[in-house]
Amino acid sequence: MATAVEPSSAPPAPGKALSLPIASLLGAIYVLAALAVVFYAVPVVWRDSIASAFGSDDIQGGMARFTAQLAIAGGLIWFGTKLAGDTAPRGTRGGAFLMIVWALVTVGLVRALALGIESEIGKGIAVAAGVGLVYLAVRFFTGKRGERWMVGLEEQGWFSTAPYMRSLGRRVRRLTTLGILLIGGSGIYSMIYQGVVPKTLTLGMPFGLDPVTLFVDADFVIPGLAILATLWVGWRAVNVPDFAEFLIATEAEMNKVSWSTRKRLMQDTVVVLITTLLMTLFLLVVDLFWGWLLSRQTVGVLPVRSTTPDKGAQTKEAKW
Repeated sequence: MATAVEPSSAPPAPGKALSLPIASLLGAIYVLAALAVVFYAVPVVWRDSIASAFGSDDIQGGMARFTAQLAIAGGLIWFGTKLAGDTAPRGTRGGAFLMIVWALVTVGLVRALALGIESEIGKGIAVAAGVGLVYLAVRFFTGKRGERWMVGLEEQGWFSTAPYMRSLGRRVRRLTTLGILLIGGSGIYSMIYQGVVPKTLTLGMPFGLDPVTLFVDADFVIPGLAILATLWVGWRAVNVPDFAEFLIATEAEMNKVSWSTRKRLMQDTVVVLITTLLMTLFLLVVDLFWGWLLSRQTVGVLPVRSTTPDKGAQTKEAKW
């Protein structure tokens, strides 16, 4: 006898969510791998396989490679957001950023110690320092303080493209963004103009390891990263909630100021200049009068000014 079975409408039980430290670690690994693909693998493949198709036209080839890097970077960002989904623990982006910074600091410190102290003792100190930093990282990122840091950093909005109260404080926020862009742009221009960036950035490694090439075209990649970082900081700084509210309040107070007219400003400027001139003349007359009075023999407070030239001083000056 056949029996109809009604399919269950209950949603499937969701899988177990990753913990914040594990999700942050996976995010940090993905970000580092994406950066390696965009800024190292793509230039190497382009140089070995595709650059010959453009011949000696470096400008056209460079623009084509830059377009390819942008497209691949956009695809990796899209894939990363889809991979994380909506189930990622709160604070994953902040945790990934902190882990990347911690990893760079650890590698840089171990390398500096191993190369700075050229002996087996120095290598031992470098290894001990690396093990200690890894241990502290595990303790930090798995503890409550690390969780607060990761969540707090993400809640500040540095890893989000959403604006904060975009309709308020527009003038002050735009001027602040312009100031950040001018400061960052002047530094990038100075870096490019002075030629401080090498063509290829290679780091020597301790413990007998081969040198590591970080960037194949460092003179192109490093200024590009600096430009992207400047644009991102200029956009996000004015949308961080605390700082954005300060700028909004600043513009609100500036709108309450009663600005003078041009005619009144000219009149006030003339009054200030004339008052300053009169005060200067008054102080000059007072200084000369008291200097003359206190140098009299009857008062004797200041030494008497002699009108006779000092022959000894003239002799010393002539001999010198």
